[in-house]
Amino acid sequence: MRADRVFAYGATAGLLGDLLLGDPRRGHPVAAFGRAAGAVERVLWRDHRGRGALHTVVCAGGAVALGATAARAVRTSTAASVALTAAATWAVVGGTSLAREARAVGRALEAGDVEGARARLPHLCGRDPQALDADGIARAVVESVAENTSDAVVGALVWGAVGGVPGLLGFRAVNTLDAMVGHRSPRYLRYGWASARLDDVAGWPGARLTAVLAAVAGDDPRGAVRAWRADAARHPSPNAGPVEASFAGALGVRLGGTLSYAGRVEHRPVLNGGEGRAVRVADIDRAVRLSRRVGWLALGVSAAAGLLMKGRTS
Repeated sequence: MRADRVFAYGATAGLLGDLLLGDPRRGHPVAAFGRAAGAVERVLWRDHRGRGALHTVVCAGGAVALGATAARAVRTSTAASVALTAAATWAVVGGTSLAREARAVGRALEAGDVEGARARLPHLCGRDPQALDADGIARAVVESVAENTSDAVVGALVWGAVGGVPGLLGFRAVNTLDAMVGHRSPRYLRYGWASARLDDVAGWPGARLTAVLAAVAGDDPRGAVRAWRADAARHPSPNAGPVEASFAGALGVRLGGTLSYAGRVEHRPVLNGGEGRAVRVADIDRAVRLSRRVGWLALGVSAAAGLLMKGRTS
């Protein structure tokens, strides 16, 4: 069986596995990678970009090498290759956990349990929950669902179509490193620079595909495209901007504005401010459903792109 079909079958099985099983409570491969990356950081850390770049090469390169070695070991068996691709896809995507955590916050807000919602919010994003009221929490959840649809689902599928199992593992490694060291805290401003920039590059195609598919699958395609074109470039993140703007337009809501990370207040531009309304609790479930549709559409696009690329090179 050709490699493109191995990816299509394996990735479909992996997404179904994520839908049915979600993430394991213990022993998740991404958590194991995070512990390994933390151990490397303890050895390499200096307040220096070069040390941070070495950290990125060791950790992300190690994930790619592991994927390449595993793929090479099973290349003579179609069934084993499909199974490996399915296992890798299940390990790196996180759509079910994203939906579960978002809806848990939504249920708490629906019940009027703002403190409970604040306690659950860190499972989704790094915002300071105590700085948010109920409306602010709902907005943070919708923004997190939008951004993580790209980071935890679509981006991985894109790189899986391009690079197979090494692409899947490499993308997830880069994204995890960015979450660990890529933020602008005093400790990581220089050390995490390479991880953050590499994540911007790796996330670029998945973010644009996510924005396109959100417009296709959302309730207001024209609104999604309008918000993307008008507001995406104003966002400080080159990848979160198109995704969040397109989701805002597709859902007919306003995203962005003032937020707080680790005690640091940021005043971000409002996305879809001219057309959208304030986020409501019910919009959390709408965002989750849109995220699901985008994920499955991304699988179809990625598999079709893999078939075209491999067909032209064969």
